[in-house]
Amino acid sequence: MESDYDELDRRLAHALQIDGRAPFSTIAEVLGVSDRTIARRYARLRAAGAVRVLGGVDPTALGAVQWFLRVRCAPTAALPVAEALARRPDTSWVSLSSGGTEITCVVRTESEADSEALLLAKLPRTPRVEGVTAHSVLHAFYGGPDNLVGKLGSLDAEAIERLRPPPLPHRQGPVRLDDGDRKLLALLAADGRAGFEELAEATGWSPTTVRRRMAELREHGVLYLDLDVDWRMFGAHARTLLWLSVAPAHLEEAGRILAGHPEIAFAAATTGPTNLYASVVCAGQRELYRYLTTRVAGLPAVTHVETAPVIRTIKRASNPRGSAPDPVSRLNGARPQSPPRP
Repeated sequence: MESDYDELDRRLAHALQIDGRAPFSTIAEVLGVSDRTIARRYARLRAAGAVRVLGGVDPTALGAVQWFLRVRCAPTAALPVAEALARRPDTSWVSLSSGGTEITCVVRTESEADSEALLLAKLPRTPRVEGVTAHSVLHAFYGGPDNLVGKLGSLDAEAIERLRPPPLPHRQGPVRLDDGDRKLLALLAADGRAGFEELAEATGWSPTTVRRRMAELREHGVLYLDLDVDWRMFGAHARTLLWLSVAPAHLEEAGRILAGHPEIAFAAATTGPTNLYASVVCAGQRELYRYLTTRVAGLPAVTHVETAPVIRTIKRASNPRGSAPDPVSRLNGARPQSPPRP
């Protein structure tokens, strides 16, 4: 509940959204408290699963494909199938919606062959799956390194400027990952604030090499810092998925406007029966109704809107380190992949 958190918790979360690897001493100075207080607060919030800095991976920078899946199941099968999907290393944001008979999840596939195998062979043949609708992400309007905390946070402009890291140069060209890179990304997916010494020991590299490779991966747009947050900290209690149909000539405009709404945590243009997807976070049903009848109603050239309230989130941004292997992987023929983008 919101009452479980105080203003320092919210200010700390906002500071970490601006720079997830900022030293606690820098955050403490900006927030006007001691280093020890910030370190203790983050440790407590992270242990409770309320705030975690994660290393995210942009699949498009690696030539991978990101899918939103809507999996329809019999009511008694939805939870077991959702839990099985959550244990796959290539999934994130696995949720039950639409009264508990539909599973929504994000899946990353490494190639067109993987996409075809997952969508045409594996999932439809899984027992008790009644249907699958797939939406490939064409363009993200908001999400990834853009986090909703940046819209909801209470830090003023001066504090934000003091915390903002120097802009990264942008590197062109393809990126090839070796085993060391994959190990590094997996470690950062579990803890985006892991120290260079810890990362060096785990990868077998020197701390200098770790620092340099992290910078290169960020400059190529492969790696970014993300923040996994309990939205109740900011008074938000209802997450709803929106599937919209927009006239193609207005899709770019509608997507950009949607991305600017303070309720939007993620927005993207997709393939499939609808062409604009969004994840909405509101304080409650009354606020959701107001949002749908004002901001969404004002979007240009929207011909259809479908809402799917999330009733339970099985998996959020990433797999916990050391999670158990998926018991249906033998059925699905799954093979291990790099950590997914949230």
